[in-house]
Amino acid sequence: MKRAAEEAAKKRKRRFRLGIIIAIVFVLALVAIYFASRPTKSAPTGKSTASTSTTAAKAKSTAALPCPPASGATTRVTSFPAAPPMCINPALHYTATVTTDVGTFVITLEPNIAPKTVNNFVYLARYRYFDGIIFHRVIPGFVVQGGDPTGTGTGGPGYTIPDELPKAGQYKIGTVAMANTGAPHTGGSQFFIVVGQSGTQLPPQYSIFGQVTSGMNVVQAIAADGSSSGTPTKVHKMISVTIQSS
Repeated sequence: MKRAAEEAAKKRKRRFRLGIIIAIVFVLALVAIYFASRPTKSAPTGKSTASTSTTAAKAKSTAALPCPPASGATTRVTSFPAAPPMCINPALHYTATVTTDVGTFVITLEPNIAPKTVNNFVYLARYRYFDGIIFHRVIPGFVVQGGDPTGTGTGGPGYTIPDELPKAGQYKIGTVAMANTGAPHTGGSQFFIVVGQSGTQLPPQYSIFGQVTSGMNVVQAIAADGSSSGTPTKVHKMISVTIQSS
C-alpha cells in the first residue's frame, strides 16, 4: 500500500511539472507574437508612401510650364498641363513673323488691348508650338484659320484662356483673333485672320490680339486655295513663328 501511494505521488508531481512547462511555453509564445506584430515608428506604410507620391505627381503634372526663353525653346512642345504664366511685358512692342510654305507675313501684336491673349500666343510661339501646323480652315473672302496641331479643327494646347472681347465693328481685313468653340472662355491656340468683307461682319465674340502689318498678300495667297466649305483645295502650313519685342 505504501509503495502504491508513493508511485501515485510521483505521477502527480510529473504532471504538475509538465503543466508548468506547458504554461511557460504558451506565455513565451504569446510574448513573441506580440513583439513580432508591433508596428515600428520609423518606417511609413506602403500605402501612405504611395499616396504621398501620387499627390506630389498630380500637383507637378498640373503646374504650368515656365516661360520659354525669348530666343525660343530648343524642344518643341505641343501639349501643356496648364495655361501659361504671364511671360510678356505689356508695355513692350511685340511682333510675330510667320514663315509659311508660300512666304512670310508679320503680325503686330496688341498687348494693350488683349494682354492675356498676346501672352498666350507669344508663349506658344516661343515653345515652337506652331511649327509645321497647317491652316485647316480656309474660306476666301472670310477667314484663314490655323493653330491646331492635329489639323482637324478640334485640337488645342491642353488648356483654355479667358476672353478679352472687342467692341462691335472692330474686325477689319488683316485682323488676327482667337477662335473658340462658341462658348465663353474656350480659346486656346487656334486663331484666324480676316481676309474679306464677310469676316469684318463677325460679332464681337472673338478676342482680337493683332493685325497683319506686312505680307498680307501671302495671307491672301493662302486664302485663294480655300473653299466655301472651309476645306483647303491646297494645304498650306506655318513653318515657324518667331517673336520680336522692343
